[in-house]
Amino acid sequence: MATDNLPDQVSTEDSERRRAKRQRLIESAQEPYRRSFEVTAHTVDLEERYCDLEDGASTDDVVSVAGRVMAIRDQGKLMFVVLRDATGDLQLFVRQDVLGHEQFAAAKDLDCGDWIGAEGSMLRSRRGQLSVLPSQITLLSKSLRPLPEKFHGLVNKETRYRQRYVDLIVNPEVKEVFSKRFAIIAAIRTAAQARGFVEVETPMLHPIPGGATARPFSTFHNTLSRDFYLRVAPELHLKRLLVGGFERVFEINRNFRNEGMDPFHNPEFTTFEAYQAFTDINGMKELTRYIIQEACQAANGCLQIEYQGQAIDLGGEWDSKTMIDLVSEAAGEEVSFNRTLTELKILANQYQISLQESWGKGKIITELYEKLVEHHLIQPTFVTEHPLETSPLAKKKADDPNVTDRFELLICGSEYANAFSELNDPVDQQERFAAQMAAKAAGDEEAMGYDEDYIRALEYGMPPAGGVGIGIDRLVMLLTDSASIRDVLLFPHMREES
Repeated sequence: MATDNLPDQVSTEDSERRRAKRQRLIESAQEPYRRSFEVTAHTVDLEERYCDLEDGASTDDVVSVAGRVMAIRDQGKLMFVVLRDATGDLQLFVRQDVLGHEQFAAAKDLDCGDWIGAEGSMLRSRRGQLSVLPSQITLLSKSLRPLPEKFHGLVNKETRYRQRYVDLIVNPEVKEVFSKRFAIIAAIRTAAQARGFVEVETPMLHPIPGGATARPFSTFHNTLSRDFYLRVAPELHLKRLLVGGFERVFEINRNFRNEGMDPFHNPEFTTFEAYQAFTDINGMKELTRYIIQEACQAANGCLQIEYQGQAIDLGGEWDSKTMIDLVSEAAGEEVSFNRTLTELKILANQYQISLQESWGKGKIITELYEKLVEHHLIQPTFVTEHPLETSPLAKKKADDPNVTDRFELLICGSEYANAFSELNDPVDQQERFAAQMAAKAAGDEEAMGYDEDYIRALEYGMPPAGGVGIGIDRLVMLLTDSASIRDVLLFPHMREES
Protein backbone atom coordinates (compact mmCIF):
# COMPACT_ATOMS: atom_id res chain seq x y z
CA MET A 1 0.00 0.00 0.00
CA ALA A 2 1.35 3.43 -0.96
CA THR A 3 2.09 5.80 1.87
CA ASP A 4 2.70 9.54 1.89
CA ASN A 5 6.34 10.52 1.91
CA LEU A 6 5.57 13.75 3.70
CA PRO A 7 8.03 16.40 4.85
CA ASP A 8 7.22 15.41 8.44
CA GLN A 9 8.12 11.79 7.73
CA VAL A 10 11.52 12.17 6.06
CA SER A 11 14.79 11.70 7.88
CA THR A 12 16.27 14.48 9.95
CA GLU A 13 19.35 14.12 7.76
CA ASP A 14 17.48 15.51 4.72
CA SER A 15 16.06 18.39 6.74
CA GLU A 16 19.44 19.24 8.25
CA ARG A 17 21.06 19.14 4.80
CA ARG A 18 18.68 21.80 3.50
CA ARG A 19 19.10 23.94 6.60
CA ALA A 20 22.85 23.71 6.22
CA LYS A 21 22.56 25.01 2.65
CA ARG A 22 20.50 27.92 3.90
CA GLN A 23 23.11 28.73 6.54
CA ARG A 24 25.98 28.59 4.01
CA LEU A 25 24.13 31.05 1.80
CA ILE A 26 23.71 33.46 4.69
CA GLU A 27 27.35 33.12 5.74
CA SER A 28 28.46 33.89 2.17
CA ALA A 29 26.32 37.05 2.18
CA GLN A 30 23.73 35.58 -0.19
CA GLU A 31 20.03 36.04 0.50
CA PRO A 32 18.08 32.74 0.51
CA TYR A 33 14.76 34.63 0.60
CA ARG A 34 14.69 37.41 -1.99
CA ARG A 35 12.35 40.38 -1.82
CA SER A 36 11.19 40.38 -5.45
CA PHE A 37 11.84 39.18 -8.99
CA GLU A 38 10.62 40.62 -12.28
CA VAL A 39 8.65 38.04 -14.29
CA THR A 40 8.05 38.77 -17.97
CA ALA A 41 6.38 35.53 -19.10
CA HIS A 42 4.36 32.53 -17.89
CA THR A 43 4.36 28.98 -19.20
CA VAL A 44 0.94 29.12 -20.84
CA ASP A 45 1.88 32.31 -22.73
CA LEU A 46 5.20 30.86 -23.90
CA GLU A 47 3.56 27.65 -25.13
CA GLU A 48 1.14 29.71 -27.22
CA ARG A 49 3.78 32.13 -28.47
CA TYR A 50 6.23 29.41 -29.55
CA CYS A 51 3.80 26.71 -30.63
CA ASP A 52 5.31 26.78 -34.16
CA LEU A 53 8.95 26.63 -33.03
CA GLU A 54 10.51 23.54 -34.63
CA ASP A 55 12.34 20.79 -32.74
CA GLY A 56 15.98 21.73 -32.19
CA ALA A 57 15.38 25.40 -33.05
CA SER A 58 16.58 28.27 -30.84
CA THR A 59 15.76 31.98 -30.66
CA ASP A 60 17.34 35.19 -29.42
CA ASP A 61 14.17 36.04 -27.49
CA VAL A 62 14.99 36.61 -23.81
CA VAL A 63 12.38 35.93 -21.14
CA SER A 64 12.30 36.02 -17.36
CA VAL A 65 10.36 33.22 -15.64
CA ALA A 66 9.90 32.12 -12.04
CA GLY A 67 8.43 29.16 -10.22
CA ARG A 68 9.01 26.15 -7.99
CA VAL A 69 11.60 23.49 -8.87
CA MET A 70 9.65 20.24 -9.35
CA ALA A 71 12.38 17.97 -10.76
CA ILE A 72 16.13 18.04 -11.44
CA ARG A 73 18.02 15.77 -13.83
CA ASP A 74 21.78 16.29 -13.49
CA GLN A 75 23.95 15.16 -16.42
CA GLY A 76 27.31 16.59 -15.46
CA LYS A 77 27.82 19.85 -17.33
CA LEU A 78 24.14 19.85 -18.29
CA MET A 79 21.01 19.96 -16.11
CA PHE A 80 17.32 19.72 -16.89
CA VAL A 81 15.12 21.51 -14.35
CA VAL A 82 11.32 21.38 -14.36
CA LEU A 83 9.96 24.75 -13.25
CA ARG A 84 6.28 25.01 -12.23
CA ASP A 85 4.62 28.44 -12.28
CA ALA A 86 0.96 29.32 -11.76
CA THR A 87 0.06 28.21 -15.30
CA GLY A 88 2.05 25.01 -15.88
CA ASP A 89 5.45 23.32 -16.14
CA LEU A 90 8.41 24.63 -18.16
CA GLN A 91 11.82 23.07 -18.75
CA LEU A 92 15.06 24.91 -18.00
CA PHE A 93 17.87 23.66 -20.25
CA VAL A 94 20.78 24.53 -17.92
CA ARG A 95 24.26 24.47 -19.52
CA GLN A 96 27.50 25.24 -17.70
CA ASP A 97 29.04 27.02 -20.72
CA VAL A 98 26.07 29.41 -20.87
CA LEU A 99 25.42 29.92 -17.17
CA GLY A 100 29.06 30.12 -16.08
CA HIS A 101 30.97 27.97 -13.63
CA GLU A 102 29.95 29.79 -10.41
CA GLN A 103 26.22 30.01 -11.17
CA PHE A 104 26.20 26.46 -12.51
CA ALA A 105 27.68 25.22 -9.22
CA ALA A 106 24.96 27.12 -7.35
CA ALA A 107 22.32 25.57 -9.62
CA LYS A 108 23.62 22.11 -8.75
CA ASP A 109 22.96 22.95 -5.10
CA LEU A 110 19.23 23.54 -5.75
CA ASP A 111 16.62 21.19 -4.23
CA CYS A 112 13.18 20.19 -5.41
CA GLY A 113 10.76 22.63 -3.80
CA ASP A 114 13.03 25.68 -4.10
CA TRP A 115 11.57 28.79 -5.74
CA ILE A 116 13.85 30.22 -8.42
CA GLY A 117 13.86 32.85 -11.14
CA ALA A 118 15.56 32.30 -14.50
CA GLU A 119 16.42 34.64 -17.34
CA GLY A 120 17.40 33.29 -20.74
CA SER A 121 16.54 32.63 -24.38
CA MET A 122 13.80 30.40 -25.75
CA LEU A 123 14.47 27.17 -27.61
CA ARG A 124 12.86 23.83 -28.36
CA SER A 125 14.95 20.74 -27.62
CA ARG A 126 15.59 18.05 -30.20
CA ARG A 127 12.97 15.96 -28.39
CA GLY A 128 10.40 18.71 -28.83
CA GLN A 129 10.43 20.16 -25.30
CA LEU A 130 9.91 23.94 -25.12
CA SER A 131 12.69 25.24 -22.89
CA VAL A 132 14.46 28.29 -21.50
CA LEU A 133 18.26 28.37 -21.84
CA PRO A 134 19.19 30.32 -18.68
CA SER A 135 21.96 32.83 -18.63
CA GLN A 136 21.09 33.64 -15.03
CA ILE A 137 19.37 31.69 -12.20
CA THR A 138 18.34 33.34 -8.94
CA LEU A 139 17.29 31.51 -5.77
CA LEU A 140 14.11 33.23 -4.54
CA SER A 141 13.10 31.06 -1.59
CA LYS A 142 14.90 28.07 -0.09
CA SER A 143 12.65 25.10 0.68
CA LEU A 144 13.52 23.42 3.99
CA ARG A 145 11.06 20.56 3.58
CA PRO A 146 11.12 18.10 0.67
CA LEU A 147 8.05 17.51 -1.45
CA PRO A 148 6.33 14.10 -1.35
CA GLU A 149 8.33 11.73 -3.54
CA LYS A 150 7.29 11.30 -7.14
CA PHE A 151 5.85 7.81 -7.30
CA HIS A 152 3.76 7.55 -4.12
CA GLY A 153 2.90 11.24 -3.97
CA LEU A 154 0.46 12.73 -1.49
CA VAL A 155 -2.50 10.33 -1.34
CA ASN A 156 -3.76 10.31 2.25
CA LYS A 157 -6.91 12.46 2.21
CA GLU A 158 -6.69 13.62 5.81
CA THR A 159 -3.17 14.89 5.16
CA ARG A 160 -4.17 16.45 1.84
CA TYR A 161 -6.99 18.44 3.49
CA ARG A 162 -4.86 19.44 6.48
CA GLN A 163 -1.83 20.47 4.36
CA ARG A 164 -3.65 21.85 1.34
CA TYR A 165 -0.57 23.86 0.36
CA VAL A 166 1.32 20.62 -0.30
CA ASP A 167 -1.71 19.08 -2.00
CA LEU A 168 -1.84 21.99 -4.45
CA ILE A 169 1.87 21.70 -5.20
CA VAL A 170 1.97 18.02 -6.07
CA ASN A 171 -1.55 17.28 -7.35
CA PRO A 172 -2.32 19.51 -10.38
CA GLU A 173 -5.86 18.11 -10.65
CA VAL A 174 -6.65 19.62 -7.23
CA LYS A 175 -5.70 23.08 -8.46
CA GLU A 176 -7.98 22.51 -11.47
CA VAL A 177 -10.94 21.84 -9.15
CA PHE A 178 -10.39 25.16 -7.40
CA SER A 179 -9.90 26.99 -10.68
CA LYS A 180 -13.34 25.67 -11.64
CA ARG A 181 -14.73 26.76 -8.29
CA PHE A 182 -13.58 30.33 -8.86
CA ALA A 183 -15.01 30.25 -12.41
CA ILE A 184 -18.35 28.98 -11.06
CA ILE A 185 -18.60 31.77 -8.49
CA ALA A 186 -17.67 34.38 -11.10
CA ALA A 187 -20.32 32.99 -13.48
CA ILE A 188 -22.99 33.10 -10.75
CA ARG A 189 -22.13 36.70 -9.93
CA THR A 190 -22.17 37.71 -13.60
CA ALA A 191 -25.45 35.90 -14.26
CA ALA A 192 -27.18 37.59 -11.32
CA GLN A 193 -25.94 41.02 -12.30
CA ALA A 194 -27.09 40.41 -15.90
CA ARG A 195 -30.61 39.94 -14.47
CA GLY A 196 -30.45 43.28 -12.67
CA PHE A 197 -29.54 42.00 -9.21
CA VAL A 198 -27.36 44.20 -7.00
CA GLU A 199 -24.68 42.54 -4.86
CA VAL A 200 -24.86 43.57 -1.20
CA GLU A 201 -23.20 42.70 2.10
CA THR A 202 -25.08 41.94 5.30
CA PRO A 203 -23.84 41.27 8.87
CA MET A 204 -22.05 38.08 9.91
CA LEU A 205 -22.75 38.69 13.61
CA HIS A 206 -26.46 38.50 14.48
CA PRO A 207 -28.05 39.37 17.82
CA ILE A 208 -30.74 36.74 17.13
CA PRO A 209 -30.21 33.49 15.19
CA GLY A 210 -32.60 33.50 12.24
CA GLY A 211 -33.15 33.04 8.54
CA ALA A 212 -33.01 29.25 8.78
CA THR A 213 -33.63 26.48 11.27
CA ALA A 214 -30.15 25.51 12.42
CA ARG A 215 -28.01 25.34 15.55
CA PRO A 216 -25.86 28.51 15.66
CA PHE A 217 -22.36 29.29 16.85
CA SER A 218 -22.39 31.81 19.69
CA THR A 219 -19.87 34.41 20.79
CA PHE A 220 -19.76 37.35 23.20
CA HIS A 221 -19.30 41.03 22.32
CA ASN A 222 -17.38 42.70 25.13
CA THR A 223 -18.27 46.33 24.37
CA LEU A 224 -21.99 45.64 23.96
CA SER A 225 -21.88 43.08 26.78
CA ARG A 226 -24.16 40.62 25.05
CA ASP A 227 -24.21 37.38 23.10
CA PHE A 228 -24.06 37.35 19.32
CA TYR A 229 -24.40 34.49 16.84
CA LEU A 230 -22.52 33.75 13.63
CA ARG A 231 -25.21 33.96 11.01
CA VAL A 232 -26.96 30.79 9.92
CA ALA A 233 -28.42 32.63 6.88
CA PRO A 234 -28.56 36.22 5.54
CA GLU A 235 -32.26 35.99 4.65
CA LEU A 236 -33.85 38.38 7.13
CA HIS A 237 -31.37 41.17 6.43
CA LEU A 238 -31.70 40.78 2.67
CA LYS A 239 -35.49 41.01 2.91
CA ARG A 240 -35.14 44.16 5.02
CA LEU A 241 -33.53 45.66 1.90
CA LEU A 242 -36.67 44.84 -0.12
CA VAL A 243 -38.64 46.78 2.50
CA GLY A 244 -36.18 49.66 2.01
CA GLY A 245 -36.82 49.79 -1.74
CA PHE A 246 -34.19 47.59 -3.37
CA GLU A 247 -35.92 45.45 -5.97
CA ARG A 248 -33.32 42.72 -6.66
CA VAL A 249 -30.48 41.89 -4.27
CA PHE A 250 -28.06 39.02 -3.82
CA GLU A 251 -25.16 38.05 -1.60
CA ILE A 252 -22.40 35.46 -2.02
CA ASN A 253 -20.92 34.79 1.39
CA ARG A 254 -20.44 32.43 4.32
CA ASN A 255 -22.99 30.91 6.66
CA PHE A 256 -22.16 29.07 9.89
CA ARG A 257 -24.00 26.15 11.49
CA ASN A 258 -22.86 24.38 14.62
CA GLU A 259 -23.78 20.95 13.36
CA GLY A 260 -22.17 17.71 12.20
CA MET A 261 -19.56 17.22 9.50
CA ASP A 262 -19.94 14.71 6.68
CA PRO A 263 -19.24 14.56 2.92
CA PHE A 264 -21.97 17.18 2.32
CA HIS A 265 -21.66 19.40 5.41
CA ASN A 266 -18.99 21.76 6.77
CA PRO A 267 -19.54 24.10 9.76
CA GLU A 268 -18.98 27.12 7.50
CA PHE A 269 -20.14 27.10 3.91
CA THR A 270 -20.75 29.48 1.02
CA THR A 271 -24.15 30.32 -0.44
CA PHE A 272 -25.66 32.46 -3.15
CA GLU A 273 -28.83 34.03 -1.77
CA ALA A 274 -31.08 36.28 -3.87
CA TYR A 275 -34.40 38.11 -3.40
CA GLN A 276 -36.56 39.63 -6.11
CA ALA A 277 -39.61 41.84 -5.58
CA PHE A 278 -42.85 41.28 -7.50
CA THR A 279 -42.22 37.62 -8.30
CA ASP A 280 -42.90 34.29 -6.61
CA ILE A 281 -41.67 30.70 -6.45
CA ASN A 282 -42.10 30.31 -10.21
CA GLY A 283 -39.74 33.22 -10.83
CA MET A 284 -37.26 31.56 -8.45
CA LYS A 285 -37.45 28.29 -10.39
CA GLU A 286 -36.48 30.10 -13.56
CA LEU A 287 -33.70 32.06 -11.81
CA THR A 288 -32.29 28.93 -10.14
CA ARG A 289 -32.19 26.99 -13.40
CA TYR A 290 -30.54 29.93 -15.19
CA ILE A 291 -27.89 30.43 -12.48
CA ILE A 292 -26.94 26.74 -12.30
CA GLN A 293 -26.86 26.31 -16.07
CA GLU A 294 -24.58 29.34 -16.43
CA ALA A 295 -22.30 27.95 -13.71
CA CYS A 296 -22.16 24.55 -15.41
CA GLN A 297 -21.31 26.11 -18.77
CA ALA A 298 -18.49 28.09 -17.14
CA ALA A 299 -17.03 24.99 -15.48
CA ASN A 300 -17.57 22.36 -18.18
CA GLY A 301 -18.61 24.02 -21.43
CA CYS A 302 -21.79 21.92 -21.58
CA LEU A 303 -24.91 21.00 -19.55
CA GLN A 304 -24.49 17.22 -19.61
CA ILE A 305 -22.20 16.03 -16.81
CA GLU A 306 -21.40 12.94 -14.78
CA TYR A 307 -21.44 12.87 -10.99
CA GLN A 308 -20.00 9.83 -9.22
CA GLY A 309 -20.98 7.57 -12.10
CA GLN A 310 -24.45 9.09 -12.63
CA ALA A 311 -25.20 10.87 -15.91
CA ILE A 312 -26.92 14.20 -15.19
CA ASP A 313 -28.63 16.44 -17.74
CA LEU A 314 -28.89 20.04 -16.51
CA GLY A 315 -30.27 21.29 -19.82
CA GLY A 316 -33.84 22.22 -20.73
CA GLU A 317 -36.74 22.38 -18.27
CA TRP A 318 -36.61 20.54 -14.92
CA ASP A 319 -39.28 18.36 -13.28
CA SER A 320 -41.46 19.79 -10.52
CA LYS A 321 -43.32 17.51 -8.05
CA THR A 322 -45.02 18.06 -4.71
CA MET A 323 -43.59 16.54 -1.54
CA ILE A 324 -46.86 14.82 -0.67
CA ASP A 325 -47.15 13.21 -4.10
CA LEU A 326 -43.58 11.95 -3.90
CA VAL A 327 -43.94 10.52 -0.37
CA SER A 328 -47.30 8.91 -1.17
CA GLU A 329 -45.81 7.27 -4.26
CA ALA A 330 -42.81 5.99 -2.31
CA ALA A 331 -44.91 4.69 0.61
CA GLY A 332 -47.52 3.08 -1.63
CA GLU A 333 -50.31 4.84 0.26
CA GLU A 334 -51.65 8.33 0.88
CA VAL A 335 -49.35 10.40 3.07
CA SER A 336 -51.03 13.76 3.58
CA PHE A 337 -52.69 16.06 6.07
CA ASN A 338 -55.90 14.06 5.60
CA ARG A 339 -54.33 11.34 7.77
CA THR A 340 -54.50 11.59 11.56
CA LEU A 341 -51.40 12.37 13.57
CA THR A 342 -51.55 8.87 15.06
CA GLU A 343 -51.66 7.28 11.60
CA LEU A 344 -48.66 9.27 10.47
CA LYS A 345 -46.73 8.32 13.61
CA ILE A 346 -47.46 4.63 13.01
CA LEU A 347 -46.26 4.98 9.42
CA ALA A 348 -43.06 6.75 10.58
CA ASN A 349 -42.37 3.96 13.07
CA GLN A 350 -42.65 1.42 10.25
CA TYR A 351 -39.69 3.14 8.60
CA GLN A 352 -37.63 3.37 11.83
CA ILE A 353 -37.96 7.15 12.12
CA SER A 354 -37.25 8.35 15.68
CA LEU A 355 -40.14 10.64 16.58
CA GLN A 356 -40.11 13.62 18.92
CA GLU A 357 -43.13 14.53 21.01
CA SER A 358 -43.28 18.10 19.62
CA TRP A 359 -43.58 16.99 15.99
CA GLY A 360 -46.82 17.68 14.13
CA LYS A 361 -48.08 16.19 10.87
CA GLY A 362 -45.91 18.46 8.72
CA LYS A 363 -42.65 17.49 10.44
CA ILE A 364 -43.47 13.78 10.19
CA ILE A 365 -44.31 14.09 6.48
CA THR A 366 -41.00 15.89 5.95
CA GLU A 367 -39.10 13.14 7.78
CA LEU A 368 -40.82 10.48 5.65
CA TYR A 369 -39.85 12.39 2.54
CA GLU A 370 -36.20 12.55 3.63
CA LYS A 371 -36.21 8.85 4.47
CA LEU A 372 -38.07 7.48 1.44
CA VAL A 373 -37.63 9.93 -1.42
CA GLU A 374 -34.63 12.27 -1.38
CA HIS A 375 -31.88 9.82 -2.34
CA HIS A 376 -33.91 8.54 -5.32
CA LEU A 377 -34.15 11.94 -7.05
CA ILE A 378 -31.24 11.87 -9.51
CA GLN A 379 -32.15 14.26 -12.34
CA PRO A 380 -32.89 17.92 -11.41
CA THR A 381 -36.25 18.04 -9.62
CA PHE A 382 -38.05 20.89 -7.86
CA VAL A 383 -39.77 19.40 -4.79
CA THR A 384 -42.63 21.79 -3.94
CA GLU A 385 -45.32 22.42 -1.32
CA HIS A 386 -43.35 21.84 1.88
CA PRO A 387 -45.34 21.70 5.14
CA LEU A 388 -45.91 24.96 6.98
CA GLU A 389 -44.41 23.46 10.13
CA THR A 390 -40.96 23.17 8.54
CA SER A 391 -41.13 26.40 6.50
CA PRO A 392 -41.44 29.32 8.94
CA LEU A 393 -40.50 32.01 6.40
CA ALA A 394 -42.49 30.88 3.33
CA LYS A 395 -45.92 32.08 2.20
CA LYS A 396 -48.81 29.64 2.68
CA LYS A 397 -50.24 27.96 -0.39
CA ALA A 398 -53.38 29.88 -1.37
CA ASP A 399 -55.61 26.80 -1.56
CA ASP A 400 -54.01 24.74 1.25
CA PRO A 401 -52.81 26.44 4.46
CA ASN A 402 -51.01 23.26 5.57
CA VAL A 403 -48.28 23.70 2.96
CA THR A 404 -46.21 26.55 1.59
CA ASP A 405 -45.02 28.04 -1.70
CA ARG A 406 -41.58 26.54 -1.32
CA PHE A 407 -39.26 24.30 -3.31
CA GLU A 408 -36.03 22.45 -2.76
CA LEU A 409 -33.95 21.52 -5.81
CA LEU A 410 -32.77 17.90 -5.65
CA ILE A 411 -30.03 16.48 -7.87
CA CYS A 412 -28.35 13.12 -7.28
CA GLY A 413 -30.22 12.77 -4.00
CA SER A 414 -28.92 16.01 -2.48
CA GLU A 415 -30.40 19.47 -1.99
CA TYR A 416 -28.83 22.25 -4.06
CA ALA A 417 -31.30 25.12 -3.65
CA ASN A 418 -34.10 26.23 -1.36
CA ALA A 419 -36.65 28.86 -2.40
CA PHE A 420 -39.88 30.50 -1.23
CA SER A 421 -42.63 32.80 -2.22
CA GLU A 422 -41.64 35.03 0.67
CA LEU A 423 -43.95 35.59 3.61
CA ASN A 424 -44.67 39.33 3.85
CA ASP A 425 -47.64 39.35 6.25
CA PRO A 426 -46.26 40.63 9.61
CA VAL A 427 -49.11 39.13 11.65
CA ASP A 428 -48.62 35.69 10.09
CA GLN A 429 -44.86 36.02 10.58
CA GLN A 430 -45.37 36.87 14.25
CA GLU A 431 -47.37 33.68 14.71
CA ARG A 432 -44.65 31.63 12.95
CA PHE A 433 -41.94 33.13 15.16
CA ALA A 434 -44.03 32.35 18.22
CA ALA A 435 -44.29 28.73 17.08
CA GLN A 436 -40.51 28.64 16.64
CA MET A 437 -40.05 29.97 20.18
CA ALA A 438 -42.37 27.26 21.50
CA ALA A 439 -40.32 24.66 19.65
CA LYS A 440 -37.12 26.11 21.12
CA ALA A 441 -38.62 25.97 24.61
CA ALA A 442 -39.48 22.32 23.97
CA GLY A 443 -35.81 21.58 23.28
CA ASP A 444 -35.40 22.25 19.53
CA GLU A 445 -31.89 23.77 19.32
CA GLU A 446 -32.38 24.54 15.62
CA ALA A 447 -35.50 26.70 16.04
CA MET A 448 -35.20 30.39 15.14
CA GLY A 449 -35.26 33.27 17.59
CA TYR A 450 -38.00 35.89 17.69
CA ASP A 451 -36.77 38.84 15.63
CA GLU A 452 -38.91 41.81 16.67
CA ASP A 453 -37.08 44.23 14.39
CA TYR A 454 -37.82 42.05 11.37
CA ILE A 455 -41.52 42.11 12.30
CA ARG A 456 -41.29 45.90 12.54
CA ALA A 457 -39.75 45.99 9.06
CA LEU A 458 -42.59 43.89 7.65
CA GLU A 459 -45.10 46.22 9.29
CA TYR A 460 -43.74 49.01 7.08
CA GLY A 461 -44.64 46.80 4.13
CA MET A 462 -42.57 44.37 2.05
CA PRO A 463 -43.57 43.87 -1.59
CA PRO A 464 -44.49 40.39 -2.83
CA ALA A 465 -41.21 38.61 -3.51
CA GLY A 466 -39.43 35.38 -4.22
CA GLY A 467 -36.16 34.32 -2.66
CA VAL A 468 -33.66 31.52 -3.24
CA GLY A 469 -30.50 30.18 -1.64
CA ILE A 470 -28.08 27.98 -3.60
CA GLY A 471 -25.32 26.05 -1.83
CA ILE A 472 -22.16 26.92 -3.74
CA ASP A 473 -19.95 24.26 -2.15
CA ARG A 474 -22.36 21.48 -3.11
CA LEU A 475 -22.79 22.94 -6.57
CA VAL A 476 -19.02 22.94 -7.06
CA MET A 477 -18.97 19.30 -5.91
CA LEU A 478 -21.56 18.44 -8.55
CA LEU A 479 -19.89 20.36 -11.37
CA THR A 480 -16.39 18.99 -10.62
CA ASP A 481 -17.47 15.41 -9.82
CA SER A 482 -16.08 15.69 -6.27
CA ALA A 483 -17.25 13.13 -3.71
CA SER A 484 -16.71 15.23 -0.57
CA ILE A 485 -17.27 18.85 0.36
CA ARG A 486 -13.70 18.83 1.67
CA ASP A 487 -12.49 18.34 -1.90
CA VAL A 488 -13.91 21.75 -2.91
CA LEU A 489 -12.95 23.77 0.20
CA LEU A 490 -9.41 25.10 0.23
CA PHE A 491 -9.18 24.76 3.99
CA PRO A 492 -11.92 22.47 5.35
CA HIS A 493 -12.44 22.14 9.09
CA MET A 494 -10.65 19.17 10.61
CA ARG A 495 -10.47 17.45 13.95
CA GLU A 496 -7.45 18.41 16.02
CA GLU A 497 -4.22 16.98 14.64
CA SER A 498 -2.93 14.22 16.91
